[in-house]
Amino acid sequence: MAGPTRIAFLASETASAEGALDRLTAQYGQCAPEQAEVIVALGGDGFMLQTLHATQGFDLPVYGMNCGTIGFLMNEYHEDGLADRLAAAEEEIINPLRLKATRPDGTVVEALAINEVSLLRAGPQAAKLRISVDGKVRLEELVCDGALVATPAGSTAYNYSAHGQILPIGSDVLALTAVAPFRPRRWRGALLPKRATVTIEVLEPAKRPVMTEGDSRGAGVVSKVEIRSEATIRHRILFDPGHGLEERLCREQFL
Repeated sequence: MAGPTRIAFLASETASAEGALDRLTAQYGQCAPEQAEVIVALGGDGFMLQTLHATQGFDLPVYGMNCGTIGFLMNEYHEDGLADRLAAAEEEIINPLRLKATRPDGTVVEALAINEVSLLRAGPQAAKLRISVDGKVRLEELVCDGALVATPAGSTAYNYSAHGQILPIGSDVLALTAVAPFRPRRWRGALLPKRATVTIEVLEPAKRPVMTEGDSRGAGVVSKVEIRSEATIRHRILFDPGHGLEERLCREQFL
């Protein structure tokens, strides 16, 4: 099967990615995203997330090549045979999280996050959070440095660093994970159905302020955040055969 010929190359602002951009566009040409068949992102995982957010409206597959430091969502960088690699690539579909954050002054901010939505203390004292799932209070008070809800694609990122569980990409599960929990002691979080709506309320917000982020993009200090999977939005990520997210998530657990 012939590979795509209309490729939109996008690169991070690092020297290695920009150099790769020059060489690849000289070899394969350059196409605007709105006219392309596929997007090739050159950088690391952070740039892949930026690319997915920026090109969401095009419904195009995105193939990443690692010019960064982590590259969990990226393929190995090789310049030759790109058309054949794109033709053989396997597609993974992921849905982002939608967060609806209410600030102390009553204003509401909405955003999307592909990896995770996190709430973190914004002052010297530990946060106090109340956690509800589908309108039912499940944890009356969590004293901690923060909490996060992660997708399977993001379960090896901040969630894993906070000792959350790694999720298979097709599991239809979300990870709810505490960051440095103090009370309840050693609370390890929960696995929730993908269809669940998680509401996290900030207790004593004036004394113990909390800020929220989606994929490390800040939404400011908040009093309440509602988080749910957004099934109407699909991100299409391409991987070389045998190196997709399923394999990477499995391999990560046996390192």
